[in-house]
Amino acid sequence: QVHLVESGGGLVQAGGSLRLSCEASGSIFRIDDMAWYRQAPGNQRELVATVAPGGSTNYLDSVKGRFTGSRNDAVKTMYLQMNSLKPEDTAVYYCHARIWTRNRQGPGFTTSDYWGQGTQVTVSS
Repeated sequence: QVHLVESGGGLVQAGGSLRLSCEASGSIFRIDDMAWYRQAPGNQRELVATVAPGGSTNYLDSVKGRFTGSRNDAVKTMYLQMNSLKPEDTAVYYCHARIWTRNRQGPGFTTSDYWGQGTQVTVSS
């Protein structure tokens, strides 16, 4: 099975930095768009950043200039460099990826959406 595992979360003071990683594993043919989402208690999950296969990115307005998404397809890993962190950034951060896998039965490939289990980011004031 395909699995996504986030790491790098933790507790940091406002103004500090964290670097999140999302590693994909399993029988993977190709990874299309990847994305970071976050969810604070009582809030809905929101899209933070997308990273396309070619490396192009889009960001939530509130993180522009502070967060940088990237990916290294050779190691099937996506990153989120978070600088100038604010208390409002406190949330569980989730990795999402659209991944192509080879069909176990029959020819061809299947694309599916996968989620990691999340990593906690806490920014204190």
